[in-house]
Amino acid sequence: QLQASGGGLVQAGGSLRLSCAASGRTFSSYHMGWFRLAPGKEREFVAAISWWSGSTTYYADSVKGRFTISRDNAKNTVYLQMNSLKPEDTAVYYCAADITMGTMSRVGDEYDYWGQGTQVTVSS
Repeated sequence: QLQASGGGLVQAGGSLRLSCAASGRTFSSYHMGWFRLAPGKEREFVAAISWWSGSTTYYADSVKGRFTISRDNAKNTVYLQMNSLKPEDTAVYYCAADITMGTMSRVGDEYDYWGQGTQVTVSS
């Protein structure tokens, strides 16, 4: 089970940190990802972090340099630090887990478990 939190309303240029807490003892074995869904748009990949050490990270071009994904295996939590937020970042953000331990993916269909989503609204 994944529980996302940390969304809210922020002005453009501001920051938010999203958290996604996972239940279970094998969190460190999962690749973790963040995706977002904006009204009228398709689900979009945001960022992903590899299992265990998190030594590999992927970012969408639209957030590269502004967002940072990280994980704390001791807390079974993955984070998304979002800086320099823009109105176009407004969306519901979802965390997801890939339990297959294969190649980390940017494709949502490759993820097995999803959190409930947290709303991020950036005002101009």
